[in-house]
Amino acid sequence: MSLPASALTVPLLIELDAVGSTNTELIARSAASELPSFTTLVTAEQTGGRGRLDRVWTAPRGAALAISVLVRRGPGGGAPVLDPAALGWLPLLAGVAMSTAVAGLVPQPVGLKWPNDVLIGERKVCGILAELAPGGDVVIGAGLNTTMTHEQLPVPTATSLVIEGADPAGLEDRAVSAYLTLLRQLVGELIDARGDADASGLRARVSAACTSLGRRVRVELPGGATLHGTAEELDAAGRLLVRDDSTGRVVPVAAGDVTHLRYE
Repeated sequence: MSLPASALTVPLLIELDAVGSTNTELIARSAASELPSFTTLVTAEQTGGRGRLDRVWTAPRGAALAISVLVRRGPGGGAPVLDPAALGWLPLLAGVAMSTAVAGLVPQPVGLKWPNDVLIGERKVCGILAELAPGGDVVIGAGLNTTMTHEQLPVPTATSLVIEGADPAGLEDRAVSAYLTLLRQLVGELIDARGDADASGLRARVSAACTSLGRRVRVELPGGATLHGTAEELDAAGRLLVRDDSTGRVVPVAAGDVTHLRYE
């Protein structure tokens, strides 16, 4: 793995041959030393990664990248510049950054399924998981399927950049550098707007990328409940507003697994 262009986009890029979880490792390193904001840790072999709801995320060595980015809530970890209410936008901004990066590498349509899946068509190429670190900083992890073959796919609904037609030459560096460049820009815009996703225009930008909006969806909620309805919009905190089929009421969803439904 060689990431020369990516190293130029962030203050510190840490490349590891293998690691259990890039999020866990970066959180530990940030606790041990004053790492600058946007310090990034990357590996081509993650042996104990986690997805949403503590699902295990693994991939064959060299077939995917695990990328974690440290976002400090203030310069050098100092006074917070982002209100806690705005932190929910960070994984969504990462989704926009990754979906834009992927769209520059493959010919097919790319979109963001709320809240954290990047899709090529309807197949998942990347998942994103943001975690709070001690002290209130945030680590944003992304698992991107790069050169995975059909035989290596974990589920039929997954895909990889190469399967979808991306040129494998220098693919990892092109994907990571594009992702990190836009992620830094978008987070900077949120900070400049003091966490206001409307004033910054970021709510509109995320909404334009979110292919869940306007779709009938099934949402598996924390605790085991299931919601069926139509995803209508994102609210000011980045929550998905779903009009419940059974009651007609709009339900704000802060966390849950979304499935796009194909039937009316």
